[in-house]
Amino acid sequence: MTSGHLLVSCPAAHVALITLNRPDRLNALTDAMFDEFRAALAELGQDETVRAIVVTGAGRAFCAGLDLDEAAKLPAAGAASFLRTQNRWGAAIAAPVSTPQPVIAAVNGAAAGAGFSLAAACDMRIAAPGARFNAAFVRIGLSGGDCGISWTLPRIVGRGIASELLYTGRFVEADEAHRIGLVNRVADDPVGAALELAESIAANSPVGIQLTKSLLHANAEGGSLAGALELENRSQVLAVQTRDMVEALEAFRGKRVPVFENR
Repeated sequence: MTSGHLLVSCPAAHVALITLNRPDRLNALTDAMFDEFRAALAELGQDETVRAIVVTGAGRAFCAGLDLDEAAKLPAAGAASFLRTQNRWGAAIAAPVSTPQPVIAAVNGAAAGAGFSLAAACDMRIAAPGARFNAAFVRIGLSGGDCGISWTLPRIVGRGIASELLYTGRFVEADEAHRIGLVNRVADDPVGAALELAESIAANSPVGIQLTKSLLHANAEGGSLAGALELENRSQVLAVQTRDMVEALEAFRGKRVPVFENR
């Protein structure tokens, strides 16, 4: 599936790959690309054959953030008009959080501004050795919080480090990103490593994985242990009623690979 500057493919069973495809501009986001990205995730989120999603960029960058030609129009937009636009952009970049399937960012190069926000909104990140991240917003006179990063980043690296990165807009190279927990690992082929991880996720129960994602996000909201246990208990009761659980248990006991039917 192709939509403007966005490519969607299925390189492995039950795994979708979204590629931001504007390499000549380091995959900088146009207004239309925000809508295309959100629409692609919404479609994949409803596709029961898709169990994990990888997001990457074409060429030498992941995403350089908002295209500077678009940014130059903002001061003349007017507050009310730009608020509507900002609401739409923010919802698009934050969409991986609410997508039912796990979403993995394969950060093959620079992830700046909204590109950093997009990587942070994904469940996991794998970076190339030359990848670098920065929240560039304060460097162009904007608030350091944009497209959900003031919510996602502290939950990944902690409030202190998130504060430093958002206040300074400085670059974080791949090795530091790994050290501070911003990325899960550094790999020479981040897309290949992300697809391998996605396939290992897709081999498990789709229902179990989606319930796990819901639990992780619900319990990251700062609830209590008692509340977490209640959610976990209800999820387990629900999972036990599914065919996935029966198949997985039988496969485990028989030392074979489970086969989960698409539903």
